[in-house]
Amino acid sequence: MTATPTDTLPSLLVRGTLLDTPDDPFRGGSLRVEEDGALLVGDGVIRERGTWHSLVKRHPNAEQVDLRGGLVLPGFVDTHVHFPQVRVIGGLGLPLLEWLERWALPEEARLADPAYAHGVARDFVSGLVRAGTTSALVFGSHFAPAVDALFGEAQRVGLRVTSGLVVADRVLRDDLLTTAERALDESRDLAARWHGNGRLRYAVTPRFSLSASDELLAACAQLAAEVPGAMVTSHLNENEDEIDHVERAFPGAAHYLDSYDRHGLVGPRTVLAHDVHPRDDELAVLASRGASIAHCPTSNAALGSGLFPLRRHVDAGVGVALGSDVGAGTGFSLLKEGLAALFHQQLLGRAGMPLGPAHLLHLATRAGAVALGQDEQVGDLGVGRSFDAVWVRPARGTTADVVMRHARDAESALSAAFALGTSADTAGVWVGGRRLHG
Repeated sequence: MTATPTDTLPSLLVRGTLLDTPDDPFRGGSLRVEEDGALLVGDGVIRERGTWHSLVKRHPNAEQVDLRGGLVLPGFVDTHVHFPQVRVIGGLGLPLLEWLERWALPEEARLADPAYAHGVARDFVSGLVRAGTTSALVFGSHFAPAVDALFGEAQRVGLRVTSGLVVADRVLRDDLLTTAERALDESRDLAARWHGNGRLRYAVTPRFSLSASDELLAACAQLAAEVPGAMVTSHLNENEDEIDHVERAFPGAAHYLDSYDRHGLVGPRTVLAHDVHPRDDELAVLASRGASIAHCPTSNAALGSGLFPLRRHVDAGVGVALGSDVGAGTGFSLLKEGLAALFHQQLLGRAGMPLGPAHLLHLATRAGAVALGQDEQVGDLGVGRSFDAVWVRPARGTTADVVMRHARDAESALSAAFALGTSADTAGVWVGGRRLHG
């Protein structure tokens, strides 16, 4: 039997090398390190933080959890990942619109079968957990029963998931299309069942404005206004051909972002994926609205979408976090996404933004929590935060293990974790103080 998030949990005294970024390294913050640190966790929440020797003296009777021999990090936060696409990872070598036609959309249509959708939901949630992802903003399905399956599985396992019905009324294959009225009705029903239910929240999810008429986008805005605290997520400026199509579909819009913004869909609870090819005026609007961007580097590379202009976003004051973008992305591991993000910035030369391990950890953890409006709960290992954590400890004798054990300090070990780490190096995962994996 799977325990529910409300079950009473014992007090834990967690020992290990603790690393997090409570202060944004893009704004002058630095990596916080406790080499032999400890966290007192009560009812799933971090109650005290300090050195092991100081805390064990004060709490000798707490259940001890020894996580030495690796790195204890905040749980990863994935700000853009597609639930229906987990079984089609690896469709490489195609640009976005052709990849959608040949790989993603046929698979997404299969989720009309509830039994198939339940199987995909199990595969998807398991993949997130094994990668150390404890919170995720998930592109759901075009079919309401499949979204129910996703939410149900996330609740069963105990993951933090924000998701919703994906809606489109043009361009895509007929079996994935809806109407504004039906989209509103089905989304309201889903939000009534799942929004605020445990660790679950609802996300208003137009697929992208290319496949959404003004009428459908207006319905999305109406839903966002009706569901307090709901997120809004979609795609933006991923591919140059896509941008050209959107400009023709919305001749009255100032730019791609405006196709959403003129319906009131861009705000502090909005996360838009990609933004590889932004205009300066779009960046200004994103910053003024407080919206965030999900940077998905392995997907951008696999589809040939381009190199993400991180420096332009940071300089404009736009929040950026990491997304795996499974299935165009190459897996659930945000360690791998962090490494790809670094590569992209290196390839941009002087236009790129140099990244170190603190930046990568921030993008994979606290930046995502801020983007999802969950930074008061998760994103770092500070007192008052939920104990959502991942223990990165490679298997003995692997190259990652050798390099991390011989690292000169904890920051170097973190750098090695991003350089070499995968989901296989996740030795333990906790959400709300409950161990989900390892």
